[in-house]
Amino acid sequence: MTRLTENLDAIADRIRALFTSQDAARERVLPLCREVIRYSSTAIRALHRQEMTEARNLLEQARRLLDKADAAISNGGELIKTGFMIDAQKEYAEGRITLALVQGNQPPSPEELGVDHASYLHGLAEAVGELRRYMLDSMRKGDLSRGEELLSAMDDIYNILVTMDFPDAITHGLRRNTDMVRGVLERTRSDLTLTMQQKELEDKLKEYEK
Repeated sequence: MTRLTENLDAIADRIRALFTSQDAARERVLPLCREVIRYSSTAIRALHRQEMTEARNLLEQARRLLDKADAAISNGGELIKTGFMIDAQKEYAEGRITLALVQGNQPPSPEELGVDHASYLHGLAEAVGELRRYMLDSMRKGDLSRGEELLSAMDDIYNILVTMDFPDAITHGLRRNTDMVRGVLERTRSDLTLTMQQKELEDKLKEYEK
């Protein structure tokens, strides 16, 4: 007599083989993603120290590791949408976007970076925080030469992010990061305006003393 569930053994074997493959891919990808995040964050620290060549080299190493991670999950595509892969792509995008902007270049596209669109938008959002830090460091040194330019870039990023009004399941919670960007933008505009006013007053006092 044929069992009603006789085909389940073959189905289970196929599922088990798929899960085994995905688990093996995950074990290969996890350390690669951690290294991508480490290299990307180290690159951002380097650019804040004005070590731009070092920052570029570190981001190139991060890109190579991302390529290895992409290859490792080629047979387990669902892993692309998992948290550790999204975080790695986001950190890499943040580093590349920040470096481009502080050097006066156009930000690279998600296609140029080879990252998921949602990860790219999160990278854009995080780059705003790094631009604020870069601006504050410059302002402390008395350099206001690029303040308005970088503030305008931050404003442009916010204006893009605020239009991405889609469910969190699609954007991976971008709305929360967009709210963060608004706060950073407002504080930075206030800080820059106050510093410029103080500089103008100092210049007038020096002129008066002459």
